[in-house]
Amino acid sequence: MQPSPTSPAGRLLREWRAARGMSQLDLAHAAGTTPRHVSFVETGRANPSPAMLHRLANVLDMPLRDRNGLLQAAGYAPAFAESRLDAAAMAQVKRALDFLLRAHMPYPALVLNKVWDLVAANPSGERLLSRLGAGADKRTETPNLLRQFLAPGPQREMVVDWPNMARSMLRRLRNELLHRPDEDRRRLLEEVSAYPGVPASWAAGDEPDPLPVLTIAFEVNGRRSTWFSTVTTLGTPQDVTLQELSIESFFPADDATETAVRELVAG
Repeated sequence: MQPSPTSPAGRLLREWRAARGMSQLDLAHAAGTTPRHVSFVETGRANPSPAMLHRLANVLDMPLRDRNGLLQAAGYAPAFAESRLDAAAMAQVKRALDFLLRAHMPYPALVLNKVWDLVAANPSGERLLSRLGAGADKRTETPNLLRQFLAPGPQREMVVDWPNMARSMLRRLRNELLHRPDEDRRRLLEEVSAYPGVPASWAAGDEPDPLPVLTIAFEVNGRRSTWFSTVTTLGTPQDVTLQELSIESFFPADDATETAVRELVAG
């Protein structure tokens, strides 16, 4: 019987190798194997062991969700759990996330998943979103910040320099998609890029940011506040859910916001 010209696991490896710009020789040397073996894995002529798949996935820096998919495509069980944050095994990490959110008070801080759904927020973050009218997305029953601020509506109108913010949000999502290819991210990028008033060049990243750090200014009832943010991720996640979380911490970007911040977030 003729060997299969490809295999599900081999196709995934080839796609990720292309996404990383690596040749079979590059991947083989970095993973401690031979180009011939990599070629045979990609074409289905060799059945790789779980250990080899882990080595190849490590070199390709594949997200945990995709590593599970690679293992399953090769006929093995997934290696990484995908747990709810309220699961008993997540108690210590949940405590750490709560600590970081509390420690950032009185400034807003949000926990987002890979497609910018709101997972958690500190009281200041909740109050800021409430003032901006950022409510639950009808499809997911939770606020999605990308949809909220890119779609036509009151949230878009509250952003002082909406085009600059929208360009940067789209560029960030595009960069996340390039580094962590993901079908959910791809669909979200396609959706928000098609919103009215969003030129195709914004999603393509053709225009550089004019400032060293993006600031976002909101104007609500004649009061303006200007912020910049930092993004924190867990350094050594071994769970799919945890790897896909990020903490967005907001800081005042000018003296006026610094002075008024406690009043702004006090509700």
